[in-house]
Amino acid sequence: MTKKIACVDLFCGAGGLTHGFILEGLPVVAGIDLDPACRFPYEKNNAQAKFVERDIGKVTTTELKALFGAADVTILAGCAPCQPFSTYAQRYELDGKDGKDGKDGKWGLLYQFARLAEGTMPDVITMENVPTVAKHEVFHDFVDTLKRLGYEVWHDVVDSSLYGVPQLRRRMVLLASKHGKIEMIEPTRKKPKTVKQAIGRLRPLSAGESAPKDKLHVTSTLSDTNLERIKVSKPGGTWRDWPKNLVAECHRADSGRTYPGVYGRMEWDKPAPTMTTQCYGFGNGRFGHPEQDRAISLREAAILQSFPRNYKFIPKRGEVSFKVLGRLIGNAVPVDLGRAIARSIDQHLASVPAK
Repeated sequence: MTKKIACVDLFCGAGGLTHGFILEGLPVVAGIDLDPACRFPYEKNNAQAKFVERDIGKVTTTELKALFGAADVTILAGCAPCQPFSTYAQRYELDGKDGKDGKDGKWGLLYQFARLAEGTMPDVITMENVPTVAKHEVFHDFVDTLKRLGYEVWHDVVDSSLYGVPQLRRRMVLLASKHGKIEMIEPTRKKPKTVKQAIGRLRPLSAGESAPKDKLHVTSTLSDTNLERIKVSKPGGTWRDWPKNLVAECHRADSGRTYPGVYGRMEWDKPAPTMTTQCYGFGNGRFGHPEQDRAISLREAAILQSFPRNYKFIPKRGEVSFKVLGRLIGNAVPVDLGRAIARSIDQHLASVPAK
């Protein structure tokens, strides 16, 4: 008898993980996220999944069980917002509602994940986050909770570029099962996909230009100074290659000398750097196009996150907001990493005897 499977994607964002699961044949019944901007891309590209706009902290186990319905096998997936665990965030002391114990505010989202896991006891649980999450008490509490509940738990830092994502994105992936040993599949690629393989055939653009047939293939404008800067920037180089008159004051100071990756061009024959929520800005990282004098477009950023070329992020008549779309794209679980996680779960479930 075929098992009926249902997955719920917590912190689903624009649907990267959900889309990867669906492409691998793992049914996703719902995605939950607090950000209303996620609704259109999530529902438009993942028709079989329902978008639930809710604060995870207010979702009850009864609601979650209702979403799972009468499935034989349930999967709870989620990528809690990673900003609290990022290297950048850790430069600052957190206080107030985001206190050191991490049990409130954004630091507490994994506790909410654990609460829902304990209340519904899904067959399989998966989580994806930044590698530094493992340094924090909240992560170890999450793992300990799952083990106490009887789950076999595997977690490790994986290189997304070895699973088809054309980007150097190292992520902590956790897999847990009530039915025995589970782990990530072996890498699916020997060599990472390059920037050229991913975006080399897209329509050329100048800074501030939008492609007539794809509103997402649009680039941010550049100031006259930044246009001069990108013209003298070499693929894989740094601002140290520029004439002195173009180097920013902040980089001339000793404190700025350790940030050579900003204002950089990507290289055609290598994977892209990690996409961030500000990946559309030339000055925000190595987000310059390898040869055109501009930052990468929003569409190029989405493709580098392994979203399909035709993934829709805004309605036909919707407005392009770099800030909003940058957030949706940069925060997404890369689709191809989602596919690899789905395959790992699928292989595990295939070895589980029918109830």
